[in-house]
Amino acid sequence: MERVWNIVSSNPQISKPWVYAGKIGLLLDSIKFEHSIFALPFAYLGMLMASDGIPDINKIVWITVAMVSARTLAMGANRYIDHYSDAQNPRTALRALPLGQIRRLEMAAMCIVSLLIFLFSASMLNELSLLLSPLAAIIVVSYSYSKRFTWLSHFWLGFADGLAPAGGWIAISNTITVEAIILCLAVSSWVAGFDLIYQCMDREFDIKNNLHTIPAKWGVKAALIWAKVMHIITIISLITAGILTAIAWPYYVGIAIATALLIYEHSLVKPTDLSRITVAFFNINGYIALTVFVFTLVSIMIG
Repeated sequence: MERVWNIVSSNPQISKPWVYAGKIGLLLDSIKFEHSIFALPFAYLGMLMASDGIPDINKIVWITVAMVSARTLAMGANRYIDHYSDAQNPRTALRALPLGQIRRLEMAAMCIVSLLIFLFSASMLNELSLLLSPLAAIIVVSYSYSKRFTWLSHFWLGFADGLAPAGGWIAISNTITVEAIILCLAVSSWVAGFDLIYQCMDREFDIKNNLHTIPAKWGVKAALIWAKVMHIITIISLITAGILTAIAWPYYVGIAIATALLIYEHSLVKPTDLSRITVAFFNINGYIALTVFVFTLVSIMIG
């Protein structure tokens, strides 16, 4: 059953055929474009905390465009850069690019368009957002090379995603503050933690192909311990951010729910049983992102 699920979720011709059509549809399905909704809440988290209220609609629109285009750039670059290794990995071999359903040139074109949209949207926010946008683009693209030379790749990915709440904060305040850094740490550790879990599935492939990850270097058990430590840092960071911004009490209810979901996520995965990682990775982490955002929004509205 797990193998069937992997085939269905990985093959763009099978998964969600009613959502996309044509070449653009294959490109968007290849990078799981619809999962952008799970990345947006943390950009909005920084936005809401920095504004201490509901910001101007123009800010919301351009932050949304910046976040979606940055994620599209990151995922597209990952598919392009890892094209050959994806073709060798049974878990990823059925993606559109390894199957030849789309060409590397087409994926590269999507990345270039996404980069231009990202830079333009940053220019529509403020000077600091525009100044930092090329650096952010380099960070999110360079992650895909990190496994080739360092086992710190999990934390590299975490930092790339952790730029989202910091970017949301900067988009509103035009400054980098302690609160922005702590929010960055919260999301960085959260993403690094679930990437540590997810990469356990590729341990044998990574060892065989000399790719550097914590599961490959120290084993699945060590990776799951690291993941727990990262998620403890996540919760501590979110609580600290709430204290520093003097946010209203519903925010902490959201953090409590997120903590329970993280505990449940870790209960699904054991060193001797990785069969439920797909559930832990996609579903629960999506619920965590939406939960923290919704309760932050409620706290801002009543505060």
